[in-house]
Amino acid sequence: MATIASVALQNVTYHIDKLYDYSVPSVLQEEIAVGCRVIVPFGKISSEREGVVLALRQEEEINTALKDISAVLTKAPLFTSKMIGLAEYMKDHTFCTMYDALKTMLPGGKHLSDKSVKMCMISEHAEDRLLEGVKLTRKQREVYEELSRIGTCSVSELCYFTGVTVGVVNALAKKNLIEFYDKEVFRTPYEKPRTFDESEIILTDEQQKAYCNLISQYQNGGGVSLLYGVTGSGKTSVYLRLIDEVSKSGRGVIVMVPEIALTPQTLRLFKERYGTSVAVFHSALSNGERYDEWKRVKQGFAKIVVGTRSAVFAPFENLGLIIMDEEQEHTYKSEQSPRYHARNIAKYRCAEDNALLVLASATPSFESYTAAINGKYTLNVLSSRFGNAILPSVEVIDMGKERHDGNKSEISRRLLSELMKNQDEGHQSIILLNRRGYNTFVACNSCGSVETCPNCSISLTYHRANDRLMCHYCGYSVPFTTKCSSCGEHDVRYSGAGTQRFEEEISKLLPSARILRMDADTTMQKYSYEEKLNAFRQGEYDIMIGTQMVAKGLDFENVTLVGVLSADSSLYNDDYKSMETTFDLLTQVVGRAGRGKYKGRAIIQTVSPENEVIKLASQQDYENFYNMEINLRRAMVYPPYCNLCTLNFQSQKEEKVAASAVWFMEQLKETAAKNYPDVKIIVLGPMPERVYKVSNKYRYRIIIKCKNNKRFREMLSELIIKFGQYGKNSGVSIVPDFE
Repeated sequence: MATIASVALQNVTYHIDKLYDYSVPSVLQEEIAVGCRVIVPFGKISSEREGVVLALRQEEEINTALKDISAVLTKAPLFTSKMIGLAEYMKDHTFCTMYDALKTMLPGGKHLSDKSVKMCMISEHAEDRLLEGVKLTRKQREVYEELSRIGTCSVSELCYFTGVTVGVVNALAKKNLIEFYDKEVFRTPYEKPRTFDESEIILTDEQQKAYCNLISQYQNGGGVSLLYGVTGSGKTSVYLRLIDEVSKSGRGVIVMVPEIALTPQTLRLFKERYGTSVAVFHSALSNGERYDEWKRVKQGFAKIVVGTRSAVFAPFENLGLIIMDEEQEHTYKSEQSPRYHARNIAKYRCAEDNALLVLASATPSFESYTAAINGKYTLNVLSSRFGNAILPSVEVIDMGKERHDGNKSEISRRLLSELMKNQDEGHQSIILLNRRGYNTFVACNSCGSVETCPNCSISLTYHRANDRLMCHYCGYSVPFTTKCSSCGEHDVRYSGAGTQRFEEEISKLLPSARILRMDADTTMQKYSYEEKLNAFRQGEYDIMIGTQMVAKGLDFENVTLVGVLSADSSLYNDDYKSMETTFDLLTQVVGRAGRGKYKGRAIIQTVSPENEVIKLASQQDYENFYNMEINLRRAMVYPPYCNLCTLNFQSQKEEKVAASAVWFMEQLKETAAKNYPDVKIIVLGPMPERVYKVSNKYRYRIIIKCKNNKRFREMLSELIIKFGQYGKNSGVSIVPDFE
């Protein structure tokens, strides 16, 4: 009998992605299992490839044409049957390879190893050696007696408590009086909490009603529910009551937040309540830390996972509850292959385990809110702020009028006055400016040319902190200069304001204010989010200035003022979601004010004060905004009235990417008409991307308005395979991306 393994391989393109059969040599029979990582020879030259065993079968005759598996990399299977099923779902819905889908579920790092501590204990031959008269120095005897008393400990602890060097311990081992062994330990990314909160959570009537509905749904087979609550309504208290109940049954819980910035404060809350049963998943951890947190979940030591998008893959065998906080956030969507949305993965996993998925937000995505009001999801509403807190009062400032009246500053007179007042009263303020850097536009007065990135079709941004012009796409940078790279004249002007420039400006206007800037430049280092937010919480700063990372999820009782600069900057993008994105951002950041015992207020600066989106956001009126926007979506056939599939084409050769996009379009027309007349689609393009070149790759796209069902995916898969097989498309990649 021969054992045959079916293996999903790394580094294969979509059009040749399938399971490849290999023979399992007798020396590996005991080690191999479904879900193990292996090394196999592949191709004509039998180059080594990594793969995952997805099936094993027995055959009576040995197939000599099959190559042997070279090595088994993991002693135990990494993937369960549920995880393999999830990978198949991802391959079908995101058009990635099977290996890439599986790899996404694992912690980062290619060659991860267990961390261990060197331990020591008395040797089983120790008594015999003493009877034989082995000689010991005074220090050796003291160490031996101490170890005899405590039984076992780490070598470092033994040295510490006896005051000896490692050499003394090693000498005892050479005399066969003690022996060493390794003990696995977990690298924990956060310290244990110093205090624990086990108090009963008291809910308001509104919160209690939502909780009762949700726990009933959980007990009756799960499903999906939208928890729609205004900012500060106490959604977290409802989460905690749910988790208390679900975790009692031993089932796994996943809590997702959209930003790494929100993970520390959420994690602190959960650690204080649930202790070491909490694990954390996010990209700022080291590879070793991620690996150990993943193992703690897989081995059953952690029952609650808190993290960002990747937390949705936490390896629970018996999942009970997933909570997606701020479920509307775009960061839940992966921008790299596999281009999955965490919400879809969460729905799949909850359906498989009869678990409950709670989607929560003050500004739900249109897809989720539509599903809720149409009865596809259940809907629970928290319409009031928790306790005595009330929604902040909001004032809209016309910056056009400010300019006309002689104010050339980025800050209105009204906002400056309120910042001064807040500082005098000992309260804190948050200011949102969703552009990092110092100057956001660099151009020559003489010839009019704009300083752009040589690798990307995007202008460079001036950063005062390092005195360089930088590309926010590929990272290219050059030193600051007033000399034009096109005409050579020293006539370059710098305009537009980012967070660095505003920090400098507000420092001049309020010299005694302690200012904290939060953007991608100031939060690069590990734990920098947590350290800076903790410092702000403890009152070490008066004003926090930042990009959208300061807009959501933050809860500081002493923040009573929020200012928004350039509120309309995201309104006029070429994205059908631009109004939804703007409304969401404004509503959320305004909601950071007045969340405790102090009344809050917000000031929104704009050049479009009459814009309906800004008006409705200032009123925190989601329902009327939804009703206005949904009519436009219906008329223009945009989600939730269709699915959008964007086909992204990339190549280092400009003419080739354009030709390949046109070729695909022709094939799409022909295939749809001939083989899929039942599939209704609206196609836009092909067209260049808004940012046409990134990292020296030219980009085109085709947008398809469709229904993302099995028939459409069959057609698309057929076309993508055909695209990869057509020789003239070599060097051009195609990546489907669904909304």
